[in-house]
Amino acid sequence: MTLRQHLEWLFRLAGMIFILASVAFLSALMAMRFAIQGREVAVPNVAGKKSVEAQQTLQGRGVGMKIEDRVYNQAPLDTVVRQSPSAGTRVKVGQYAHVVLSLGPQVATIPPLENRSLRGARIELLRSRMQIGEISSAYLPGWSEETVIRQIPAPGTTDVTSPHVDLLVALGPRPPAYVMPDLTGQPLGEVELKFRGRGVRISSFTLTPAPGALHGTVVGQTPPRGSRVDANVPIELRVAE
Repeated sequence: MTLRQHLEWLFRLAGMIFILASVAFLSALMAMRFAIQGREVAVPNVAGKKSVEAQQTLQGRGVGMKIEDRVYNQAPLDTVVRQSPSAGTRVKVGQYAHVVLSLGPQVATIPPLENRSLRGARIELLRSRMQIGEISSAYLPGWSEETVIRQIPAPGTTDVTSPHVDLLVALGPRPPAYVMPDLTGQPLGEVELKFRGRGVRISSFTLTPAPGALHGTVVGQTPPRGSRVDANVPIELRVAE
């Protein structure tokens, strides 16, 4: 074997070794990434533990902790009373366990909130160490805007497990409503004047190519003809360029 042939053989051998080493490195890297991302652990039981201890226990298994809610319970303050997923469930590393913490035994009584303003109800609940839960609203004649109409639980209730009180709040009298007319072919300026006189405002209009239509006339509308509109309904028009 000549010197040139010997050198060519060495270069080919070195190239093959480099390729094999690269493939092995990439395979190991992908296997490590898959092992890290796909590794599963059993969720530990944190019920009955203080929130700080529960978080440390979960983090020791590679699981995060999110506080889902707080409820009145005979367990001491900030003690985990429920967890999800339950203990023993296998989850991937990096996922979260959702926990419910105790507020301690309930010692307060649900205060009367009906006929109060929403702001007044919020202040009263804070004084009672409670919070507003879900707020529903409705148009009702004879009720001022943001006045509490109903509450759940009812005033005077003591056997509750949650510090949240749901409220039904008035939106005030329903604004005047009109039936949406067909605006196609009408000049934009006339349409604006027509709605302004009824307390309804055009929220936006878009210029669009419309062969055969006069410049500045309406060629499309949202809501469509026949829809119910009032001052709270956004009206969008498409106007011929």
